[in-house]
Amino acid sequence: MSKPQPADLLIEPRWLLPIAPANTVLERHAVVVAGGRILALGPAAELHARFLPREHVRRERHALMPGLVNAHTCACHALLRGLPVRGPRLRWLAETLAPLAQRGFGADFVRDGTRLGIAAMLRAGITCFADLSPRPEESARVVAAARMRAAIGLPVTDAASAWAEGASGHLARAEALWDEYRSDSRITLYFAPRADVSDATLMRMRRVADELEARIALQIDELAPRPAPGTAAAGTAPAGVADCAPPPRAAGVVQRLAELGLLRPGCSVIGMLSCDADELGQLTHHGASVIACPQAELRLGAAPAALVLPAGERTGLGTDSPAVAGGCDLLAEARLAALLSGGTAAQALRLATLGGASALGLASHIGSIEPGKAADLTCIDLQDSDAGQGARVANAIVFGATRSQVSDVWTAGRAAVSSGRLLTFDETELAGLPARWAQRLALEAAA
Repeated sequence: MSKPQPADLLIEPRWLLPIAPANTVLERHAVVVAGGRILALGPAAELHARFLPREHVRRERHALMPGLVNAHTCACHALLRGLPVRGPRLRWLAETLAPLAQRGFGADFVRDGTRLGIAAMLRAGITCFADLSPRPEESARVVAAARMRAAIGLPVTDAASAWAEGASGHLARAEALWDEYRSDSRITLYFAPRADVSDATLMRMRRVADELEARIALQIDELAPRPAPGTAAAGTAPAGVADCAPPPRAAGVVQRLAELGLLRPGCSVIGMLSCDADELGQLTHHGASVIACPQAELRLGAAPAALVLPAGERTGLGTDSPAVAGGCDLLAEARLAALLSGGTAAQALRLATLGGASALGLASHIGSIEPGKAADLTCIDLQDSDAGQGARVANAIVFGATRSQVSDVWTAGRAAVSSGRLLTFDETELAGLPARWAQRLALEAAA
């Protein structure tokens, strides 16, 4: 009999949902981790005989699955929860967010907010996120310190922002940050054009992205054609933001992006509820990924129509800004996506894991429990659920569980949450941040 192979960790849950192959639920199986990666999975008894782990975690009433992937958010907005939200998106950005950004979105705001956002995501079982930050270098540093996995957006706009002056300044800073993180195994970067970006700048950005082999994420509502000032449609917006009110749906945006050569593999389009079935078909035909943020999209005025899930594996879920959706809860997004689309719980879990990983270009590293992939894992307590077996386990997670039932989270095999306790941050220190920043922003507004 061969000698047991050493390993770092063996996790033995009641149920194992590897996500790939699809619709698979395994009972009395385990996962072995070594060097931050999944070494093996199989029947628990066999793995006990084959491996000698330094740590053994047994969860008798839990489901183990890949870590959830939040394919679109702005983590630092965790400090802005409770803000009034009034759609459409561009109106909210102009009326509510822009005045705050002018006063208080400095480096320290982004650092504190991103820490708070990462803590909330880890507690909710999210092990990877795509972040649209006003100061991406600060977000990247916080992510690195937390040993989290993230895709950080590089904002591109023609206007001056907190990060740079004009399109040339944004692209120059983006290239410099790309050089800094090009070899980082946990942090990837992508281009994120903002509202009011011109076609000429989009073309410049595309050329730079091609040179760097970088991904691009496009917020479809922000790129929608605006009504001309003085027209009836424009006149429906409040004074001062007439040009910010988009049409009822993002008509023409998909065609514009196609003409600019942006609809292709490596491009993600955010805002699925703004697209009809024909436009989604065009996106998938060109190889683009699609990301839905159902709660935020509905709250910012999207029509509560049926969610059409495009064919293929490049569809993910995001939470968008915590100030809009009320938190970073991907289980809630998966539940709403399933209800809007009429899809199954298993399909919703795939969107929240492997689908999001595919949309971010990370499917070869995360999103499913397979040997060789990173050990980014989430364990959910189903004690009070009638989970049973097979499809009932996925139903219990999507339609019965909440983020409070996430008991354990590992990022690259390292425990970030253990038995419901956050290990990555000091929870007492984090708890005081929202009140402190609310007071600070109020004082700056008064000044």
